[in-house]
Amino acid sequence: MAEPRFLDQALFTQLSAQAAVSPRLRQHHNFHQMDEPCHRLAVGLQPGTYIPPHRHLAADKAETLLVLKGRLGLLIFSDSGEVVAQRLLVAGSDCVGVDLPPGVFHALVVLEADSVLFECKAGPYRPIGDGELAPWAPREGDTEVEAYQAWMVAQF
Repeated sequence: MAEPRFLDQALFTQLSAQAAVSPRLRQHHNFHQMDEPCHRLAVGLQPGTYIPPHRHLAADKAETLLVLKGRLGLLIFSDSGEVVAQRLLVAGSDCVGVDLPPGVFHALVVLEADSVLFECKAGPYRPIGDGELAPWAPREGDTEVEAYQAWMVAQF
């Protein structure tokens, strides 16, 4: 029988420290095995990590995000790239998360150092596929990312 695993301050501190030295400024901690039908993970996030606008097209890929520590900005986009909703997700606040249906373009910006997010969605893991990355936003590593990310942060 598997042992319980806790989402506690020790885990948050570890993820934050690992994210701070990661080239992508984020670090995942999976609570699931990759072949499990429900993927559950904690993600340590630092300001400057780029989570580009994307969507999950598979009908079973609804996604729930909960902020356990820190402050994130959530942007929801139309298919053409217009912001249709924006929301602060802040641990311990009135709004701590979102449940996103499949097919919705969304992006996150980290607004506070050492933020930690809990994510849950159906497995198995599938890399972002055709039509899931927003065609109007820069890809990770593109030279336009810095300016686009500054625009995203300015929405909050």
